Amino acid sequence: MGKESFKLIANNKKAYHDYFIDEKYEAGIELAGTEVKSIRMGKCSVKESFVRIEKGQVYIYGMNISPYEKGNIFNKDPLRVRKLLLHRAEINKLEAKAAAKGYTLVPLQVYFKGSLVKVEIGLARGKKLYDKREDIAKKDQRRELERDFKVKNL
Repeated sequence: MGKESFKLIANNKKAYHDYFIDEKYEAGIELAGTEVKSIRMGKCSVKESFVRIEKGQVYIYGMNISPYEKGNIFNKDPLRVRKLLLHRAEINKLEAKAAAKGYTLVPLQVYFKGSLVKVEIGLARGKKLYDKREDIAKKDQRRELERDFKVKNL
């Protein structure tokens, strides 16, 4: 079959800094028409958002989709709770794993797959302060190596 088009709209880099991402899932999202138009213009943010499972349904909280300028009365609240669309088996598996100690669900990115808006959610464990420091040290070390390599190759 043809290759699906992939267009990234919003990324959550902070999630990778604050959590160890163990598994990733792709979920559809229930949106209003003006929200889709706003997302097409790139006006979407998942930085402060989180995912919860309630009564067998998956919801995303705090996802900001700016109101569509030409939407007037059809615009919805930019921070409203939105339902994520997953298969029942995936929801059950996530619910069981999220119930385990220290696990949480975080949105990682929002993107278009073909004409559909998708949200990638990650099953994540919180990092301790020393883990974050370790990551920063590794990143600095890699940056130093790249700088040295660049200097040698000139």
